[in-house]
Order: sequence, then C-alpha cells, then structure tokens
Amino acid sequence: MKVIDMHCDTISELHKDHLKGGSASILENSLMIDLKKMQAGDYGLQNFALFTSLERAEGKPFEYCMGLLDTFYTEMEAHSDMIGIVRSYRDIEDNWKKGKMSALLTIEEGGVCQGSLRFLRDFYRLGVRMMTLTWNFPNELGFPNKRERREDGTTCVVPDRSNGLTGTGIGFVEEMERLGMIIDVSHLNDAGIWDVFRHTKKPFVASHSNARAVASHPRNMTDDMIRELSNRGGVMGINYYTCFLRDFGKDEAMVSRVSYMVEHMKHIRKVGGIGCLGLGSDFDGIECELEMKDASMVPMLADAMKREGFSQSDIEAVFYKNVLRVYREIL
Repeated sequence: MKVIDMHCDTISELHKDHLKGGSASILENSLMIDLKKMQAGDYGLQNFALFTSLERAEGKPFEYCMGLLDTFYTEMEAHSDMIGIVRSYRDIEDNWKKGKMSALLTIEEGGVCQGSLRFLRDFYRLGVRMMTLTWNFPNELGFPNKRERREDGTTCVVPDRSNGLTGTGIGFVEEMERLGMIIDVSHLNDAGIWDVFRHTKKPFVASHSNARAVASHPRNMTDDMIRELSNRGGVMGINYYTCFLRDFGKDEAMVSRVSYMVEHMKHIRKVGGIGCLGLGSDFDGIECELEMKDASMVPMLADAMKREGFSQSDIEAVFYKNVLRVYREIL
C-alpha cells in the first residue's frame, strides 16, 4: 500500500536553512519529512508546497516563491534516483514502475502570482500542479476566514460568509481548470469556497482540511461543503494539526493523536462517503506534539483505521486511491 500526502511545508523549512548557510537535505534531516522517512512509511507520492507568507515575502511574493522553487529543484535533482517530479499522471506511473517515489509541486498562497495570469501560467510551465488560492491573508484572489479580537485581547478565527472570490480570483480558477492545475481551497474562506463551486466544473481539493462538525475551527469544512465536494468528485486531506483535529478542553493536553484523525474520517465517510477522503498531513508546517511524529510512522494510522472497522479497501482509498483518481482526471 502506498501513501499519497497532499500537503507538507518541508521545502520552505529547507529553504530557510539554506538561506542561513545550512546544508539540510531532503534525503535525510531532522524534519518530519525526508526521503528516508518517506521510504520507511511506504510513500508513493508527496505534494511539496512552496509555502509563502506575504508578510515574510516583504512585497515580493513572486520573487520569494521563485527562491523556494529553486530549492525544490536543487533537492529533487540531487536525488533523482529516489524521487521523480510529476508534471502529468503518466509521470506518476513511470516513477512507480522504476521503483521511485513521486514529488508533486504545489503553491500555498495564490498571492505569489500578484494577480497576474501570466505569472500563474509561468508557474504551471515550471511544474506547479496545485495551488491554494489564499493562505492566512487577503490577496488579489480572495480572503481567508476572519480573525477577530476577543475582549480578553486574544484572537480567534470566525467564518467569513460575505467576501467571496474577487473578479481576478474567478478568472484564476477558470484558468487553472483550463491549464490542468488543481484548485486547492484549504485556507480559503467560506464564501470563497462556495464561489469555487459556482465557477468551476471539475473536481478540486481541500488538501489539508478536516471536518468542522468534529473540530469547530473555520479552517475545517462544513458538512454541506463535504457533501458538495464529494458530489464533485473532489478529495479532502486529513490534517494532523491539533487545532484542526479537536476542540480541546482548558486543561486537556493538546496532542495530535491518530484516534482523532480516525474520528474525522468516520464523520466524513458518513457525510460524503469514503471516496472524498485523503491525507494532507501538513508535516513541517505544524508546531504541536504529535503521536505520529513523522512520515515513517504513517502506518500507525492504517492500524488505527483497521481497529475502528475500516476495511482494507477503505484504507487504500484514503491512503492513495482517491487522490490518484483526481490526479488522473486533472493532470
């Protein structure tokens, strides 16, 4: 059984190390994902995100993302005997026949295109095959859910059902469909997600989002969204981050446990069927205590699913077959 993981932030962590003069490698490192850990976890394909914070990019998000892109290619080319870059579905098949893992290049933060369809097409030409429309800041395409300040001075995130995709954002999702670049609605606000449904026809994904009925954070999807995503033939990837897994009590230890992930899977299966479920770890982009600490330990999740009554065919569907179906249709 293979693993396909729709989201990690490993490249941005390697890039930060390289900027400081470090020599961290995708082959083996102290992060949650490296090639040796992936082999130990029986990975077939990992989506590698070029995560760009608009604040950190200091007004130059396209340029910043191009630096991440260089890190990605430098690392992949150095280890091309173990992993191959995916531009089409056939590339996945060819890599697996050769005994190699696959790397699918994604962008987390549509603002790197600075509202330009030319930049979007350039990223496609450079191998990007999936992109989130937003991260945690508004951009030319749309909005994340809203941050509000409580009376005690702390902040919380609340659903934004008013501010949908901009006109530019609508143009982007239409062009992404035309190109064969997978639309990713993780981090997009509620209004924007419904606009994606209205302005597209093909399957899309929420690469690293859970069920809001189980954990109330607005980064998660409502039952109505899950049903519509399933009807569209799309997939959502279970996120391993504590805040998206459970509403923790005041004195409860905030640990990411595989049992919490399975709880989300059971709910999503009930609402949308097994066919809309995948994995989206968010490894190397989450800071929390993890029971399943890195890519080598993902078989723990399969064991937990088995104990909770998921069949072998269900586990295979979640671990790779559902996502592979979407990739076969879009790429």
